[in-house]
Amino acid sequence: MSFNAADRPPSSGAAGGNQAVSQYEVYFARQPMLDRDGVLSSFEMLPRVVDRRDDPEKPGRAGAALVAAYWEPDVRAALTGHQGWLDVTREFLFDDSLLHMSGGRPMLELPVDIGAGPELVARLVQLHGRRYRFALDHVSQADETFAKLLPYAEAVKIDLHEIAPPMLSKFASVLKSAGKILVAMGVESQADFDNAHALGFDRFQGYFFARPHVGGRRASAPRQALLNLLQLLASEPTVAQLEAELKLNPVLVMHVMRLANSTSFGVGHKVTTLREAINATGTDRIARWTQLLLYADGRKVALEDDPLLQLAATRARFMELAASQLSEAGRNEQDAAFLAGVLSFVDAVFGGPLEAAVDMLMLGRTIRAAIVKREGVLGQLLNVAEALERGEWARVDEVCRQLAPLDAGAVAKLGLEAAEWAGMAERNAEAAGLERLDE
Repeated sequence: MSFNAADRPPSSGAAGGNQAVSQYEVYFARQPMLDRDGVLSSFEMLPRVVDRRDDPEKPGRAGAALVAAYWEPDVRAALTGHQGWLDVTREFLFDDSLLHMSGGRPMLELPVDIGAGPELVARLVQLHGRRYRFALDHVSQADETFAKLLPYAEAVKIDLHEIAPPMLSKFASVLKSAGKILVAMGVESQADFDNAHALGFDRFQGYFFARPHVGGRRASAPRQALLNLLQLLASEPTVAQLEAELKLNPVLVMHVMRLANSTSFGVGHKVTTLREAINATGTDRIARWTQLLLYADGRKVALEDDPLLQLAATRARFMELAASQLSEAGRNEQDAAFLAGVLSFVDAVFGGPLEAAVDMLMLGRTIRAAIVKREGVLGQLLNVAEALERGEWARVDEVCRQLAPLDAGAVAKLGLEAAEWAGMAERNAEAAGLERLDE
């Protein structure tokens, strides 16, 4: 958790309540956790609590502010039906507003420096009796604090790179025998995932799933058909040309028909021909649908549980929303921001260097430079999107200085809005009708 002061006035997204609570501003980043099958299981919500009080030396209620902020509708919506994990502090645990949390409580992550004195243990016993759930965060050694808190913890989070391999194996074996949920942190490569998986870890936190694999993870005939369609769409095809390309791929025809007949478009009658479906949907929406479908896993995973599709869709929507807040950014710039965001993971689809994967799509110079070299405004938007995804608040502040009027609070708010959009694909015109490819 990040606590820091800044001189920006509180936004409407700050946690409300009484005066002591409203003097804090709270906003969140979101990181995915995957299960042993590589499917989304939960999100860690990484809070930043900014103290706006005139006299920080006086007693405050940052814990109550965090409780109130976590229960805001946009935060709950950003979980998209998944379990939330929440970094907490000692102050948070002792604020009685915590006792009013109802259903859908998060897993509370206890930091390693929280201590384990009698007062804290008694509080954990009280909360545990009320069915609050706890995880020990960033565990690297079995010290006295760890031993005292372990009986109340349902899960233990371990950074794979902070413990020597022999000790990691022993740690995992003992904790699994004790019935604890093991969470591997810092999973940034397929090797990390494979190692932790072999040791019996249950959850995996990191971005290994968005990294390219040798030969490409999802390369297939349907994937090549999507690539061909994207290349055609980039050339502003006629309806006849688009119809001819789609007819070569019956699966894509089915998807376009479903997209056109979704209630989002309000056609007023059932679309029965491909040409009518193209006209009803529009090439822009077909293009966005095709871009997102590139990331769909072939294992019949539900859209909201597909980690790579969710990450790409969230980043793309975030960049589109962020671009709309910048001066002199029109519809074309917003579309370019969405495209840069959604295709910034394309190397994870086709494998190999990012430059080669981007070149397959024949993108314009500005978008290519943003994705490959992080140049221009689009490059900065990609930088701030990545910093937000990792909860790197100092980096968010740094990039935002080049993206006025955006600041960390505004970026976090847009991130939650984008997360909800991505997780509720069936409610969005651009994504309605997304189905799994039969690979």
